[in-house]
Amino acid sequence: MIPPLLLNAHPHHKILDMCAAPGSKTTQLIEMLHADMNVPFPEGFVIANDVDNKRCYLLVHQAKRLGSPCIMVVNHDASCIPRLQMDVNGRKEVLFYDRILCDVPCRYRQEARKLRVPSKNQIRESLNLQLRIATRGAEQLVEGGRMVYSTCSLNPIEDEAVIASLLEKSEGALELADVSSELPGLKWVPGLSQWKVMTKDGQWFASWDDVPHNRHTQIRPTMFPPKDPEKLQAMHLERCLRILPHHQNTGGFFVAVLVKKSSMPWNKRPPKLQGEPAVPQASVPLNPVEPPVGSTSDPLELESKLAPGISDTEAVERAENVENSGSKKDGVCGPPPSKKMKLFGFKEDPFVFIPEDDPLFPPIQKFYALDPSFPKTNLLTRTTEGKKRQLYMVSKELRNVLLNNSERMKVINTGIKVWCRNNSGEEFDCAFRLAQEGIYTLYPFINSRIITVSLEDIQVLLTQENPFFRKLSSEAYSQVKDMAKGSVVLKYEPDPTKPDALQCPIVLCGWRGKASVRTFVPRNERLHYLRMMGLEVPAGKKRESAGGAPGAGAASPAEPEDGVDAASPAEPEDGAGAEQEAGLDASSGGDPAGAGLPR
Repeated sequence: MIPPLLLNAHPHHKILDMCAAPGSKTTQLIEMLHADMNVPFPEGFVIANDVDNKRCYLLVHQAKRLGSPCIMVVNHDASCIPRLQMDVNGRKEVLFYDRILCDVPCRYRQEARKLRVPSKNQIRESLNLQLRIATRGAEQLVEGGRMVYSTCSLNPIEDEAVIASLLEKSEGALELADVSSELPGLKWVPGLSQWKVMTKDGQWFASWDDVPHNRHTQIRPTMFPPKDPEKLQAMHLERCLRILPHHQNTGGFFVAVLVKKSSMPWNKRPPKLQGEPAVPQASVPLNPVEPPVGSTSDPLELESKLAPGISDTEAVERAENVENSGSKKDGVCGPPPSKKMKLFGFKEDPFVFIPEDDPLFPPIQKFYALDPSFPKTNLLTRTTEGKKRQLYMVSKELRNVLLNNSERMKVINTGIKVWCRNNSGEEFDCAFRLAQEGIYTLYPFINSRIITVSLEDIQVLLTQENPFFRKLSSEAYSQVKDMAKGSVVLKYEPDPTKPDALQCPIVLCGWRGKASVRTFVPRNERLHYLRMMGLEVPAGKKRESAGGAPGAGAASPAEPEDGVDAASPAEPEDGAGAEQEAGLDASSGGDPAGAGLPR
């Protein structure tokens, strides 16, 4: 999509997606972070926010497909999203983002396939909300950073009018960037400098002076272009991009790229010297577009509702006071959700980082021969009591954000799953098996339990549920036959001397049983890899049981084949047990799913 491309994100950037659901643009941003596949933990991260709790889970589903440890999904109103902080050399500092995507909700959708006409009240409310969201984004943008404002509307009231109001408020702190040469081949038209406002009954107004008094509650001055010609010319509204549906068979949408030159005017206060009395609160100018501060006792909202005139240092100090008012265990990001949180849909478990001296980790490190550089402090779990069933991993930067903002953020999900508990794993010196979701992040640190396989082996492993060792190539057979039972990594390395073969490396997690080996790959990923190899897979292919009944599952990890894989894991990763499809019946003639039958 166009807005993420104009954001020009790089792997070291801290990115905020203010209105992220359903997640198409967010996935583009994640891909930009991982531009270098050889770097499992880029320095940057993406914080994806949405106000709708249910849509946040759709966002999580989309982001999980990419398996990145650098994504965090939060649930806040974008117009008052909390200001976060990070620990920098032992000192807490305000987190400013290098890139912000502000894809605001709009009422007048002018996508050619989704035309929807709103009411006049909806347009007015939308304008206010869009301006508040854009203002909040500009406040959290670092100086020199870039913010992209986009809508799926061609109505200038939701487009140029919002940008003009934001530029006027910023007093030179923001400017429109000229991006006309950044996407060659894209057809677009310049932004408007003059427009009229029309009522629902077809009455037009060229300026605010023409609006009668009885219309002042429906039409606002910010809906019109600025009156001063010099000020209007200095805004360079023609640098905005208007993409029209009939130019390239796309939807109609609007994009503006803003660059921050200095702090916003209401934040330009000299830092308070140590020992100097604070400026009285009454002298702090209030921002008229900020939402009214209501009485609330929720610590998650206190810092976000501070007056914009408060300096960044004071904001951090107030946030620290809020955090210090309650007790919190070390490494625990957020207490178990309270009844109030559950009432409003926030029911997430806490994020608990694994201590360095936790006895859980040494057996894992020994079993997989993990590299000493493995960042074990970035491992976390989602429970404070009982056995840890799943281990997740986040990047170092996101760990910093989690530990310093646990009382301020409503985190829906973060990190990727890298290990799952296997109830029978104690027999193999390790209670945790690998999870496919995080295998590409984990693989660079694993020095043991690796089996190098050929492309033909990959086909066998993905089309048969429990292939015997002898069905693998001689090279793979010689590796697997002498390996102890337990979780393994199956790695395909492309051969540059065979240009016709697949040139993309593939890493799968599997299980080495008594006489067979199997993969733990969800059905969608299996189909993806098979299509990458040029194999046609019939859609809707159903598994068949030994008796031939459709829909019955092949041997699952909980029910291993008799005499074949009795030591396979008892609990597959989420979705794997239900989606493990034996017998995908590739057109190249692979064995169609006799894997589920007793041998």
